[in-house]
Amino acid sequence: MISSDRLSRTLSTLSEYIVPSPGGPNSIGLNHGLHLTGGEPFLHYGKLLEATRVAEELGIPSVFVETNSFWCSDDETTREKLEELRRAGLDGIMISVNPFYLEYVPLENAKRAVRIGREIFGKNAIVYQEEYLRKFDRMGVEGKLDLEDYVNRQGGSLGGNVEFFLSGRAPYVVPQYEISNLEPRSPEWWFGGSCSPPFRREWHNHVDNYGNYMPGYCGGLTFGDIEEVGSLISRGLDRNDYPILDLLVENDLGGLYELSRDHGYRDSEPGYYSRCHLCLDLRAFLHEREEFSELKPDEFYRQIPVKY
Repeated sequence: MISSDRLSRTLSTLSEYIVPSPGGPNSIGLNHGLHLTGGEPFLHYGKLLEATRVAEELGIPSVFVETNSFWCSDDETTREKLEELRRAGLDGIMISVNPFYLEYVPLENAKRAVRIGREIFGKNAIVYQEEYLRKFDRMGVEGKLDLEDYVNRQGGSLGGNVEFFLSGRAPYVVPQYEISNLEPRSPEWWFGGSCSPPFRREWHNHVDNYGNYMPGYCGGLTFGDIEEVGSLISRGLDRNDYPILDLLVENDLGGLYELSRDHGYRDSEPGYYSRCHLCLDLRAFLHEREEFSELKPDEFYRQIPVKY
């Protein structure tokens, strides 16, 4: 868990760069403001409260928290914590709802978070993704639902036109459910495309609890320490300092694939389910072979269910 000193320094650095929501500094938007997320931030509620208070002291706009609602087991606890956070300076809440959380978090918890969240934060209580919430209601879901059962009810598909990133551990786990609209492909299939959204951008980037300034949603990749963000922005990508990121920018996944092959990488069977899957598999392999400053934190790669 991030230390109080590190937390204060990080938020102080970020305060110069955070852009408020178009609706104003007390409104929230998915790609604006300060997004307190995780993992699950309510696992360490005291630290979440501390971060909210520090952000308020620094005048950071559009501060909101994301949660899977595991802790929303009763109305009293839910209301008490959200009220305390609002008083500390929190502007809003985003409730995450999807089939992956539904395996572990009862749907009633998410509905409680939405209901009470909207009582406290009004329009600043949003659901990501609302379509899943409606879908679960149409399915008559109560309590939890195994992902396998959900896929079967969907006719062998994840179902729906909902934004979904097959990244992190997901591409290593999801294929066991025989999802019809997921087909493994060769490495070359994923060459020459583009990351969506692009991993190098000026909006919606992340900082992990080790202080790594991450490109976009790309866990396990870092431009460097967030406290040096000014110099990181000014000097750009240099191949000597950022060989992995430089290859991805200049040569796409093909360049990273060739580098990995030079180090002895062999294609995974039966193939790769997304660009993110191929990219992460290559990075996990390289992380165990050589010291690359961009492949951090080490703790991230320890959670990937593949070892080389």
